Amino acid sequence: MKNATRFASAACVRVSCMTMRMLATALAMALLVAASAAQTKQKTPDNGRPRARDLGIDIGVYEPGRLDAITDVKGVRVGQATIIRGQNVRTGVTAILPHAGNVFQQKVAGSIYVFNAFGKIVGSTQVNELGQIETPIVLTNTLSVWDAAAATTDWILGLPGNEQVRSVNPVVGETNDGWLNDIRGRHVKEQDVIHAIESAHGGPVEEGTVGAGTGTVAFGWKGGIGTSSRVLPASAGGYTVGVLVQTNFGGNLAIAGVPVYRYLQPPQRNMSVFSEKHNWEDGSCMMVVATDAPLDSRQLHRLAKRAVFGLARSGSSGSNGSGDFVIAFSTTTRISSGAQQSVEVRQLSEESLSPLFEAVAEATEEAVDNSLLRATTVRGREGHIIEALPIRRLKRILGQYNRLHER
Repeated sequence: MKNATRFASAACVRVSCMTMRMLATALAMALLVAASAAQTKQKTPDNGRPRARDLGIDIGVYEPGRLDAITDVKGVRVGQATIIRGQNVRTGVTAILPHAGNVFQQKVAGSIYVFNAFGKIVGSTQVNELGQIETPIVLTNTLSVWDAAAATTDWILGLPGNEQVRSVNPVVGETNDGWLNDIRGRHVKEQDVIHAIESAHGGPVEEGTVGAGTGTVAFGWKGGIGTSSRVLPASAGGYTVGVLVQTNFGGNLAIAGVPVYRYLQPPQRNMSVFSEKHNWEDGSCMMVVATDAPLDSRQLHRLAKRAVFGLARSGSSGSNGSGDFVIAFSTTTRISSGAQQSVEVRQLSEESLSPLFEAVAEATEEAVDNSLLRATTVRGREGHIIEALPIRRLKRILGQYNRLHER
């Protein structure tokens, strides 16, 4: 009888501990959801810099979504960690989550297109082999890719339901922010990556000198994070395509078809005060494409290729040193984990893809514009200064070409 009593007591203790752990996990998840919801209600911080649409710049034939952002694709979330310390640290992390659930257990169809492989991207081979993305997509600087991949893996392994996971394929991309940032110091730490992932939310996306775009340079001007979206008309399916870019590349800047570079050149290109040489044509661009269109991996690969058209329209020359990658995923095409799970995929016909191709090119071009327009002047490593694109002078140039539309 005593043994039975002791056994019953021990069982109660075990049940009580399990209940407490379950309650703690549930409470943590509830707090995270509440925090995300609160952040969703917040507006994008106003740094006094406009977006393309604020100036009356209309790119393409399709209309943007409500936010003109990648988060117009239902379920997509974006989080960022901006790291600015002392005179030399100007870097950060940007995380894109395909949905709010456990991405490892509910993977999304994905593909990665490499336009020019002068760059470092973790996870591309498995994504293209299996056609699946199973972690948040993380962007950072070149020498922090592997640290960010390890942190992303740790985060996935720690999620409830992933206790038995033995293999994870993190997707991490980069651009080189070494002109403004002490990139050799590898200042991106695990907590920065976790913060970017766990602070991810829907709603407006902060752009310009933030997250992975904190230390980047584009066309000699201050680049950064930019985003845009397009919604197809009902006759073409009514699907949404959203793009987020991390701009850090060269070429000859064009906006809305106007050769801005002929009238406006960044002062840095004419400066010789720095002993270190910098090739303004080099750099990289990471492009993340999200859509709710039901596409498989092969079709997403086709869609990803067209994002490069938007990059070209902005004036990119695709130089030798520019690592340009496109990561594309569909939020509609989900693949559950587990050997016994069957995969049922509904997908569009090939003939239905053309409007999506145009939409992704338009959204990419406008996202590049927004990354430049929203960026602010930055002084960084060893006193290097990268100026923000001058808005008044730009408006004057675009006005001469009748490219500004009244709102």
